[in-house]
Amino acid sequence: MTKRILILCVASMMVFGCKGKEKLPEEVVPDPNAAGAQDTNIQSKDMTFDASGSDSGNISGLYTITFDYDKSSLSEEGRSLAQKNAEWMKSHENTTVQIEGHCDRHGSIEYNLALGERRAKTVKSYMQNLGIPDSRLATISYGKEKPLDHGENDGADRKNRRANFVVSGK
Repeated sequence: MTKRILILCVASMMVFGCKGKEKLPEEVVPDPNAAGAQDTNIQSKDMTFDASGSDSGNISGLYTITFDYDKSSLSEEGRSLAQKNAEWMKSHENTTVQIEGHCDRHGSIEYNLALGERRAKTVKSYMQNLGIPDSRLATISYGKEKPLDHGENDGADRKNRRANFVVSGK
């Protein structure tokens, strides 16, 4: 009996307690022929995705740095590339860069986010030692969430263990 009363109360609250839907204002659709109008048509937008997610390799003078498996220390080649990136930044004095830390497919999401962060911070620290001010360098970790190569083999894993450089301001 108590169950029936409870169900009856809940049902009546749903029927009588709900306000009618408020009418929302009509969506304003911009006139594409109006002076200065922006094209908002999604079909006209470039929806391509740069798998690397960065400018490394796309801007002459900025290089992607790769890491050994489960490591965040810079190899000799990594130090050389970081030095070239620092030289590029010195010749582009007003530019700020975000260093993205990436990992391969192995390990948990949490572990790889932490490893990607260590990789990005290692590169940042090295570049600071080369004279790049902290204010011009930011870091972020994507862990294994933005692979450069989606393959499930050693070659793909080597490409994905990296630090990318993205110009974030001028």
